[in-house]
Amino acid sequence: MAKPFGAESTTDEVLEGVSLTGKRVLVTGVSAGLGVETARALVAHGAEVLGAARDLAKATEATAPMRAGAANGGSLELVQLDLASLASVRARADALVASGKPFDLVICNAGVMATPSGKTADGFETQFGTNHLGHFVLVNRIASLMKPGARLINLSSAGHQISDVDLDDPNFERSPYNAWAGYGRSKTANILFAVEFDRRHKDRGTRAAALHPGAIHTELSRYLSDEARRELTEIMTQVARLPGAKPIVYKSVQQGAATSVWAAAVAKADAVGGRYCEDCHVADVIDAPGFTFGGVRPYALNPETAKALWAKSEEMVGERFA
Repeated sequence: MAKPFGAESTTDEVLEGVSLTGKRVLVTGVSAGLGVETARALVAHGAEVLGAARDLAKATEATAPMRAGAANGGSLELVQLDLASLASVRARADALVASGKPFDLVICNAGVMATPSGKTADGFETQFGTNHLGHFVLVNRIASLMKPGARLINLSSAGHQISDVDLDDPNFERSPYNAWAGYGRSKTANILFAVEFDRRHKDRGTRAAALHPGAIHTELSRYLSDEARRELTEIMTQVARLPGAKPIVYKSVQQGAATSVWAAAVAKADAVGGRYCEDCHVADVIDAPGFTFGGVRPYALNPETAKALWAKSEEMVGERFA
């Protein structure tokens, strides 16, 4: 019997024996870390990957080895996309629709974490605007290109346990800004977006899921202030003190990207559709106070909140999606 995949599984192990020849995939955030590894693994198994990145020069350098050594018919094309600017998002989406080339997989990998207080080009709180609203507009504008049987994979985080979404004050206009609360809200939004997208599109066979890649040392932590780092240390200390707590083990990038390719190309659609995954399996729902690192909070899968977030997101971006 084959060994089940888990926290230590790598992208190559998860995709062993899997052919993605003929599959077209969009991956955002392919300039570093998980995005680069996700693209590499998919290309190595024959996929035609379109990689989007804010810094195209950086992405070009980071992906040079895989583009030079692409095998099994796989390929990588890079395009510029700034998720913190809806003008950029809409321009890229319009170009993709105009090309008419369909997608089998869309992996929303790009994101920022615990940034200082700030706004996107459109005036949204940086994390909610970049992590959620940018992807919300992009995915919905290219939804017509997603084939029946396609999958949307949203990278969320255990950070969703920090906070539910706040639909009354998504931009911290009436409450003090906190970098980790903002991150938690945006990561919960990533899950709720997958829940509602899955509900709206599953009748035509297009499914959506969200996931936590694990704790990984990547550029995602580049924005952390000294205060945010202290708060993170406190959170991790609290987790370590929980009854029966296991030490948080940092994954390699290859292990971190494994759940992305597992949920996208290996797991059964009905198993992951509308769900939240971690360590290459569907996560348990845990209704407990505090931050436990593992599992998913019930509020992140609440279908009514997912519908309300969708409506609020449409209101914020000034656009409605079927």
